[in-house]
Amino acid sequence: MNMDMNLFMQDMIRQARSEMEASGYEQLKTPEEVDSAISREGTTLFMVNSVCGCAGGIARPAAMHAVHYDKRPDHLVTVFAGQDKEATAQARMHFGDDHLPSSPSFILMKAEK
Repeated sequence: MNMDMNLFMQDMIRQARSEMEASGYEQLKTPEEVDSAISREGTTLFMVNSVCGCAGGIARPAAMHAVHYDKRPDHLVTVFAGQDKEATAQARMHFGDDHLPSSPSFILMKAEK
């Protein structure tokens, strides 16, 4: 049996992205989109997504379930580590030195006027 690994990975990536979008998360694919999201007033939950088992088994399900409460962030966004590398690097620059560049990970940010 010959498996096309690239085709397999693209299917996994497509599924991981669609899970987040279906849950109301906005995909940030460029550094400019990240900067725009950071500047929005209010709270923003960032999820650094990936195709690893921790993301698929724990982080994405947690991200999907965490938004079904009365108190929730104003904005839900996600960057995809390993796929949208420049956007992920830009997001991590805003996270500060105390937040390790891990994927999957979450960070809650608040922008004020």
